[in-house]
Amino acid sequence: MSTGKRHTKTQSSYAFESSTSNVAASQMRNALNKLDDTMPNDNAASARFQNELDSFFTLFRRYLIEKNSKNKLDWEKIKSPNPEEVVEYKIIEQQPENVSNLSKLAVMKLNGGLGTSMGCVGPKSVIEVRDGNTFLDLSVRQIEYLNRQYDSDVPLLLMNSFNTDKDTEHLIKKYSSNRIRIKSFNQSRFPRVFKDSLLPVPNDVNDSLDSWYPPGHGDLFESLYASGELDALIDQGKEILFVSNGDNLGATVDLKILNHMIETNAEYIMELTDKTRADVKGGTLISYDDQVRLLEVAQVPKEHIDDFKNIRKFKNFNTNNLWINIKAIKRLVEQNALELEIIPNEKTISRNGHDVNVIQLETACGAAIRYFNGAHGVVVPRSRFLPVKTCSDLLMVKSDLFYLEHGALKIDPSRFGPNPLIKLGSHFKKVNDFNQRISHIPRLLELDHLTITGNVYLGKNVSLKGTVIIVCSDGQKIDIPNGSILENVVITGNLQILEH
Repeated sequence: MSTGKRHTKTQSSYAFESSTSNVAASQMRNALNKLDDTMPNDNAASARFQNELDSFFTLFRRYLIEKNSKNKLDWEKIKSPNPEEVVEYKIIEQQPENVSNLSKLAVMKLNGGLGTSMGCVGPKSVIEVRDGNTFLDLSVRQIEYLNRQYDSDVPLLLMNSFNTDKDTEHLIKKYSSNRIRIKSFNQSRFPRVFKDSLLPVPNDVNDSLDSWYPPGHGDLFESLYASGELDALIDQGKEILFVSNGDNLGATVDLKILNHMIETNAEYIMELTDKTRADVKGGTLISYDDQVRLLEVAQVPKEHIDDFKNIRKFKNFNTNNLWINIKAIKRLVEQNALELEIIPNEKTISRNGHDVNVIQLETACGAAIRYFNGAHGVVVPRSRFLPVKTCSDLLMVKSDLFYLEHGALKIDPSRFGPNPLIKLGSHFKKVNDFNQRISHIPRLLELDHLTITGNVYLGKNVSLKGTVIIVCSDGQKIDIPNGSILENVVITGNLQILEH
C-alpha cells in the first residue's frame, strides 16, 4: 500500500548534516517516538499515525535548518514573469472547448476549515450562503449539472481535517442519489510545538484537540497519496485535478483552462487575478533564477514590504484555484521532491489556567508550482475569486448583485464596475448576529462602499447606493426603517425612525 512505501522513504531521510539544530531535532525525535508508543500498534490507524509523525519530523527538521540558514530571498533576483509564465485569460478563451477533456478531470475542495471565525460550529462548508444552499451544496450542484449536461463523470474529492471529518462524512450521505461521486479523505494531523522548548505539545495520541493542527493545504500532495485516492484517480483515467478553497464561490470548472492545460502539457496552472487595494498581501508569481515561483508576504524582507504591496509592480495575486497533473503529483511525492516553504504560525493555547505560546508549521500548495514542468499562471476574471471569509463577504453573495445558476453565482449583468467594498463591524462578526441585524438582505446593485459599525439594524426592502456609512455611537442604537433608500450618506449617533 502507498503508506508503507512512503514510510520507508521517510525513515531513510533521518540522517542529516551536523548543525546546532541537532540537539533540538534529537529531542523532538525522542519525544515523537514516545508519542508513537501511545498508539496501539495493530491497525491501519497506527501506520497512518506513524507516517504522520515521520512527515512532521521531516518538516520540523527542515524548519530548524532553514531557521539557522543565511540563504534568504535575494530581492535583486526577483523579476516579473514573462508572457509564457503568466498568460492572460483573454488569449485562451478564444480557443474552442473540447468537452471530451472532462473525462480526464477530477475536482477537489479544501474542506478542512471550521466556521469558528464566523461564529459557527462545525465545518465552514455547511454555512448557508445563498437560497438555503451551503458551500458544499453549491459545489455538488455545479458538478452534478456538469455531469448531466455533458454526460460526464467528474468526481468531487473533499480534503477534510480531523476537525471536519466526522461531520462531513455524515453530511455527504444526503447526496447519495445525486449524479456525482463524492470521496473524502483526511489531511495530516500534526502535533503543535511549544515555542520555548521546541517539544511537541501532546504526550498521548488521545490528548486534547488543541494539541494538534492540520498543517495547511500544502499537505494535500502527501495526504492524497497516502490515502490511496491518488492511485484511485489514476486507475479511473483521471489526469488533472482542479483544486480550490471550499469557500471560494467563484471557483467553478472552466473548460477553457482545462483545454489550455492539456494543449500546453503544463503540469500545474495557478489562477491569478488582478490585485486591488484589498488584496495587497496576496501571494504573487515571480521569476526567480529562471524559475516560476510563488512569493508570499511572509517571505518578503521588511524593507521591501511596501514594494510587495505596490499593485503597479505586483499586479496579480494567487486565487488558490489550481490545476495540477495527477501523475506529476505521484512522481514528485515518491521522489520526496516537494520541499514547500514553511510558514510558522504562532498560536496561544491554555494549559493549567495559563496561556502558552505554541508554533504550528504549515505549508501552502501554491508554493509547489516551482516543482512542476511547464507550470505557469493564468490571469482570470475577478469573478473566479469570490471567497466568503467574513459576514461582510456573506452580505455581498446573498444580495441582488448575484443570481444563482446551476449552483454557480453569476454577477447581475446590469452591475457596473467592480464588486463593492463592504466593511461590517464586530456586531456583525458572527452569523447569528448578522442574521438578526440584517434579517432581510438589502439591495446592493448600485452600491460602491458600505461601512456599518455599532448597534445597527436594517429593515425590509432597504436599498443602499453609492457610498453609505453608518456609525452607531456606544450605548446607542440605529434602526434603518423598512423601505429606506440610502444613497451617498453618512449616518452617525443614534437613530430610531418610527414608520408612518
